[in-house]
Amino acid sequence: MKQPSTGKGLLQQGVASRSALAVAMLRAAHQLIDKPLVFDDPLALPVLGAENEAEVRAAPQKFDTGVARVLRAAMAVRSRFAEDELARALNDGVRQFVLLGAGLDTYAYRNPVPDLRVFEVDHPATQRWKRGLLEQACIAAPPSLTYVPVDFERDDLADALTAAGCRLDQPVFFSWLGVTLYLTTDAVFDTLAFVAGLPSGSGIVFDYGVVPELLNPMERMGMAYFAQKYEAEGEPWISYFAPEVLACELRAMGYGAVSDHGADQLRERYLASRADGLRLGGGTRLMSAQVSLTRNRVD
Repeated sequence: MKQPSTGKGLLQQGVASRSALAVAMLRAAHQLIDKPLVFDDPLALPVLGAENEAEVRAAPQKFDTGVARVLRAAMAVRSRFAEDELARALNDGVRQFVLLGAGLDTYAYRNPVPDLRVFEVDHPATQRWKRGLLEQACIAAPPSLTYVPVDFERDDLADALTAAGCRLDQPVFFSWLGVTLYLTTDAVFDTLAFVAGLPSGSGIVFDYGVVPELLNPMERMGMAYFAQKYEAEGEPWISYFAPEVLACELRAMGYGAVSDHGADQLRERYLASRADGLRLGGGTRLMSAQVSLTRNRVD
């Protein structure tokens, strides 16, 4: 299951993802600014490396103004949502967890489930950079973690996971955050179809950008600003989806329980009791889908 080309961005040049660092710094700032925490991650600051951690600690207020404040809330909520969905999968007996585009996610290093196998899939350049930061912070990789370097221009995801020891004949839960915007639509559906072909009980949680026509003017302006920003930095946004159409596509692939979450639902779930006015924008949404039909696969 190979992913089509997404263009000659930074990753194709062997440079670690800048957006991965930006997201991680927002998660780290959340640990310092927001009380109570939406997403409690004691490793969010040290995983940044000494220099970046010092920058966040010295001036957390720069992550608490305007759009940065909304983005900080979004990063905290999406990480919490993904780990809540993972907890549900664990309760159902799933014992394999794959982080697609892991970035600086720290779940594997604070994993409380001894028999859960964690597979971090990422571009080799980003993975090398992360492992250097972990070494600098003296954060050891546990035996339950396997790194899976994947260059989506050349490598087959199913083959890479199998070679890393992931049992594709058993249920697997996937977290896929901060990635779909950077892929072609074909690449997104290719990955979703791959997961849909796994055994019953498998599932995936991912975020996606909403087609601009369905956003209000302020949301469109915000999305356009960040799209231009990341394109200038070599990581262009490519794919956007209409929520109802995407949900129908997932059901057609064989997903049974499909649950789409926008700003209003997520605010009610995670931010309703807060007094600090922390809020979410509507430009991106979160989707959770579980495989309910077992299909024959040819590897």
